[in-house]
Amino acid sequence: MDNRFDTSRDEGATGAKRSGVALTDSAEWRALAGHFRSVEGLTLRALFDADPDRGKALTAEGGGLHLDYSKNRVTRETMRLLMELARARGLEGRRDAMFRGARINVTEDRPVLHVALRSPLGVEILVDGHDVVPDVHAVLEKMAVFADKVRDGSWTGYTGKRIRTVINIGIGGSYLGPEMACQALRPFADPNIAVRFVANIDGEAFRAATADLDPAETLFIVCSKTFTTQETMVNARTARQWCIAGLGSDAAVAAHFVAVSTNTTEVARFGIDPGHMFVFWDWVGGRYSLGSAVGLSVMISVGPARFREMLAGFRDMDEHFQTAALEQNLPVLIGSLGVWYNNFFGMETQAILPYAHGLSRLPAYLEQLQMESNGKHVDLAGRPVTYQTGAIIWGEPGVDAQHSFYQLLHQGTKVVPCDLIGFCRSRASLSGHQDLLMANLLAQAEALAFGRSVAKLAEEGAPSDQIPYRVCEGNRPTNIILAESLTPRTLGALVALYEHVVFTQGVIWGIDSFDQWGVELGKVLARRIVAEMQGAAPEAVHDSSTTALIERYLAMRGG
Repeated sequence: MDNRFDTSRDEGATGAKRSGVALTDSAEWRALAGHFRSVEGLTLRALFDADPDRGKALTAEGGGLHLDYSKNRVTRETMRLLMELARARGLEGRRDAMFRGARINVTEDRPVLHVALRSPLGVEILVDGHDVVPDVHAVLEKMAVFADKVRDGSWTGYTGKRIRTVINIGIGGSYLGPEMACQALRPFADPNIAVRFVANIDGEAFRAATADLDPAETLFIVCSKTFTTQETMVNARTARQWCIAGLGSDAAVAAHFVAVSTNTTEVARFGIDPGHMFVFWDWVGGRYSLGSAVGLSVMISVGPARFREMLAGFRDMDEHFQTAALEQNLPVLIGSLGVWYNNFFGMETQAILPYAHGLSRLPAYLEQLQMESNGKHVDLAGRPVTYQTGAIIWGEPGVDAQHSFYQLLHQGTKVVPCDLIGFCRSRASLSGHQDLLMANLLAQAEALAFGRSVAKLAEEGAPSDQIPYRVCEGNRPTNIILAESLTPRTLGALVALYEHVVFTQGVIWGIDSFDQWGVELGKVLARRIVAEMQGAAPEAVHDSSTTALIERYLAMRGG
């Protein structure tokens, strides 16, 4: 088998869908629109009554995950039409082009190769004629050597003390993924090393992270590809000052800081030994970078072997996405259902509801992954889209959320499709806890689907004057994702699942899921305003509101 993939120009990938029939003019879209009109009034109760095998038939397996999508407002014909749309939009070809290394990030003319971060040695992926897979594994090995030194105490701080706390300084993809993973994999973590994260430039964030720490026992990982990211470098310089103040010498920086970056010059200028810089590449977007050197804090926490297990889980889902028929392909099924609700029902949000304390940061991670990727208003050719793209992603862990916003999910006027994620076994061996947790997950999915009718309430003897308030209409769609337990490998598969859901939807909508130009404008304006506030630039012309707010801030700030 030829394992050589080349990223030389792939016109079939980069030019796909730049011309030709627009999405909403395609025969497949029109067929779905007509079908929608015939099924939009159907209820989940009626669908289950009409199809006794539905609960087993509308399921799929992949990467160690089980998906039950039977509690969605779809028929088997709906799913057939959604798969036809995905095929017509070139999903399989675009998918293969991504794994091949084609430059599918068209606005930045780059490959999209987060999949290379978990590619095994022996698969050759060429970027401009250079095989990147050995580079990936060289960085992983360098990370492993360093992580082991921190974990076994052979890496010591400036005074010779071993490291007890690691603080990751980054923002966006340089902290959301690692923070989520460290929380999820806490049962596998070294109890002798705490890992913390600083992202927000509110000074309270840094103060809170360091208030109880000894600089002599603290290691900082500064994650910034360019080593110029404003928020990250403000926090990094504060950390540098804190370290020097506590240890009494600029020389301490080299023992207490490492970098994840590509900018050797700036890293050295900061005082970090370039030999302690861990590189990653411009063909990895920040929100897809957990498996790269950005995950160094995770590797230190759980160890190189567990980190590689997580990469194996990513690879499990990659292989499923590449090889499974669309009709049994988890990312394609979930992604297509998202299009169905967003574009036909007009349901603009989606809730992520993990029934696992370890996944408490998963909704925040997926907010960035999905909304930064697919929050786009033009297609691949730069034409304004005439349809909704990315949904608004939000959520919290169950059962906490059941006593928070589930009231709206059950009886509110807004219908919110939900992904409920659960595990059949827990590493916390506490009698009855996992059964009760999973009973709640299953009960909520059942309640959302089928509700509680006037007739049922009357049968149960509810007071007649209370019945209108206690009715739950049901017909609220859910996906249920189950796995055996939350392990590094399962976590990798789960993250890769949602990465490929993003990809599926981006292809159907014909947008570039891998750029993020929308985040630039606010940064440019913030640099301009902070320069004004600090007297380093002449006063700029703003709108009257912004000018008045700057003046009020300066007056109240004082000094």
